[in-house]
Amino acid sequence: MFAKINHLNIRNKMLFGYLAPAAIYLGFPVLVIATTNQVFKNLQETERVQQVVEEISNISLGGEQMVRGLRGYLINNKNQQFLKDFQAGAELARQSANNIENTVKDPEQRSRLQRMRELLNQYYDACNEDIVRLLQQNQTAKAMAVFNTGKYTNFLNDFLKVNGEFRETELSIFKQKTKMTKEALTFLVSTLLVGSVLLVVFGAGIAWLISSGIAQTIDRAISSIASSSTEIAATVEEQERMASQQAASVNQTTTTMDELGASSRATSQQIETAVAQAMQALNLAGGGTKAVEQTLEAMATLKTKVQDIQGQIIELSEQTDHIGNISTVVSDLANQTNMLALNAAVEAVRAGEHGKGFGVVASEIRKLADRSKKSGAQINLLVADIQRAINSTVMATDEGTKTVESGVNIASETAAAFAGVANAINNVVLSSQQISLNAQQQSIAIEQVVQAMNSLNQAAAQTACGISQTKIGTQKLNEAALDLKAVL
Repeated sequence: MFAKINHLNIRNKMLFGYLAPAAIYLGFPVLVIATTNQVFKNLQETERVQQVVEEISNISLGGEQMVRGLRGYLINNKNQQFLKDFQAGAELARQSANNIENTVKDPEQRSRLQRMRELLNQYYDACNEDIVRLLQQNQTAKAMAVFNTGKYTNFLNDFLKVNGEFRETELSIFKQKTKMTKEALTFLVSTLLVGSVLLVVFGAGIAWLISSGIAQTIDRAISSIASSSTEIAATVEEQERMASQQAASVNQTTTTMDELGASSRATSQQIETAVAQAMQALNLAGGGTKAVEQTLEAMATLKTKVQDIQGQIIELSEQTDHIGNISTVVSDLANQTNMLALNAAVEAVRAGEHGKGFGVVASEIRKLADRSKKSGAQINLLVADIQRAINSTVMATDEGTKTVESGVNIASETAAAFAGVANAINNVVLSSQQISLNAQQQSIAIEQVVQAMNSLNQAAAQTACGISQTKIGTQKLNEAALDLKAVL
């Protein structure tokens, strides 16, 4: 591959040097979009779990309200408010179950949800049929005896067991999706950092390879020019010796030759100045205006992409805050449930022997509230870890934006350098115009010299050999110039 690159000309080498890193960079947005989509899907799943957990809590609250209303109505069947609480709790539990019926996709979870609905309906129907009906017929003692059989406690125990399994499964899904989100963000940051380093290293290697190939080509051309110049200098020295022998024949042209010499010296100096300025223009124009424009466009695109990534990460941070708020609500619900369980335990103690079963239920509810509170605390810790990772990503993105702005400033300075190229080329044009005027003066002087050249016919044969050597050297210089032109 390196050998093929070395055979390219300068223009194609520079084009390859820009296109190769650009092709690698185009893969970064694809990776970012894919990872971001995965993160969004995970967040949507966590939101679904939050909704399901909230509705499950409502189902539990509805079941608790049913139990509390039934016990209150059993103790004081003249107070119809307890019966209304019993019925309202059943309605709350049914409505919450209906709300998440289409949200729960896992077959096992759907089976648990259906089981909870069946237990609640069985409990409600059995209580209406066995206890409420007897109480409405003023058969309080018989209704109390039916309640104390333990049948309804079994319903509640089964319900609490299925409810706990359902909740634990959803929380497990929540933890898994949160972990996947964190891993996706970590992978994205690591890939961007490693990819950036590799891109810089690859670009530096390509730049070194291209610059070394260009330098070798120019060195060969310069060596050839230097060798040919040496031969030309030797030939000119021989011609000067022959010109000394012809001095007697050119006495009458001394004045004219002096004028020609002065004009030639001025022309030589101006040519040297023009060559120096042309070399300066060549060095300044090496990169080309088109390369600067492409660099500016690439920098602008990179800046836009980094800003888009930063905006998406900020949006992700806001969604994480929403998750934390939801977790806080879950913890508050757990605290309230704990207080309700404590009140229920107090009521059970006050009820004496008849409240023992109710006390057991209150104890189980307190344990469930404690587990919910611990789960809320774990969720808060996970959200805090995600927030710290997002903050680190935002800081890294800010550093990337500053780096892009620095690159834009450097490209602007390069554009200013090309303005210097234009000034240098303008000076070359002025020098060329002056050379043209001097050449006209030399033409007039040469016409005067022609009149004296008849006496130099014998020397012409001797100078022919020197001219031949000069021609050979000129041909070599021409080949070197063609070599340089082919490289450019």
